[in-house]
Formats: sequence, structure tokens, C-alpha cells
Amino acid sequence: MSSSLDTPAPAASVSTALSSKAVEAAPGTPASTASAPKSVPTQAELLAFVRRTAADSELVATLPLDPEGRTWIRLDGPAGSEAWIIAWPPGTGTGWHDHGGSYGAFATAGGALQEDSLAARLPTEGWKTLELAEGVDRERTLTKGDARAFGSHHVHEVRNESDSQHAVSVHAYYPPLPLMRRYSRTGAVLRLEQVERPQEWQ
Repeated sequence: MSSSLDTPAPAASVSTALSSKAVEAAPGTPASTASAPKSVPTQAELLAFVRRTAADSELVATLPLDPEGRTWIRLDGPAGSEAWIIAWPPGTGTGWHDHGGSYGAFATAGGALQEDSLAARLPTEGWKTLELAEGVDRERTLTKGDARAFGSHHVHEVRNESDSQHAVSVHAYYPPLPLMRRYSRTGAVLRLEQVERPQEWQ
């Protein structure tokens, strides 16, 4: 079983239902205390959450499996984060994308997932095409029980490369995803193709 927290490397060259219980103020609590901002979840807390959730076989089993397309259930994660259980039919994947400035974690609850990622902090605005520096590519396989956390500038793609078995994973993000940027990649060239908003996947 493995877990990891990622820190971005220098930028690439340019020429890429569980529910947290709401905390309510007790009667008579001063308004200033009741309206104090909630704590922000750390990457380690999101990682612990996705690992716990992925190990909950009863909950994971409630996710319907489709032979052709991904299916998912949205959950409430810790401290205002959002979370998802996602099923990946054989041969499906996300394509290259980021998480709109949110950080997070994911864990594999069944099967295996291949993740390709960039160990580089990319600019988020003002470009359509980047040429990636050598050595920024990272590859890993996450099998059942494996988990990893990632920072707010993480760019990756995730795939189920099995030709016969579904994979299931649990993901958590904070803040809740404001958008996702989708990219295409040809060799070292990464191109911004689309910006998706939450209403497109919820």
C-alpha cells in the first residue's frame, strides 16, 4: 500500500454518500464565534479520507457499473471539500486535465489505475500551447489500497488500462472544483482545448 504527497517542481519551459457532519453553534454562542470560518482540510486529511472511503466496501458497492462509460457518486468530503466515487470501465480514462486550482487526493478501491502526471508547475492563464521541458513526466500505477495526494497545480491523466476489469476510485478536492482545464498532448507539446464548469459534470 502506498501514499504520497506531491510538491511541484519548477515550471516547464515555454517555446500544460459519506457526509462530514455540519458543525452548528450551540444555543447562546456569540454570533462572531458561530460565523467563524471553517477549518481548511489539509492534503493529508483529504488523503486519509479517500483511503478510508476506498476501504468501505459496502459504500463502494453502491456505485453502479456501466460497461461503456464512467459512473460516479458525489460525496461530501471533510471540512467543505467535495468527493467522488468513480467507476472506470476497461479502457476508459480522463485525458490530460487540471483541477482549476483545487488540491486533492485519490485512492483506488478496486482494480488498477495508471496515472501520468507532470512534475512541473504550469502557468494557469495566458497560453494555448506549451512545450514541456524534458524530465517532467511521471508515471505510476495505483492498485487497490494505493492512494496519493496532489497540489493545486497538478496536471495529469488517469486511465484504466485493463481490457476486462472495472477500476473504482475515490477522489476529494478542496476547494470544490471551480473548473477543469482539459488539454491535448502531442509529444512534448501540451495544448489547452477546453475549460469545463461544474454544471457540465454534476
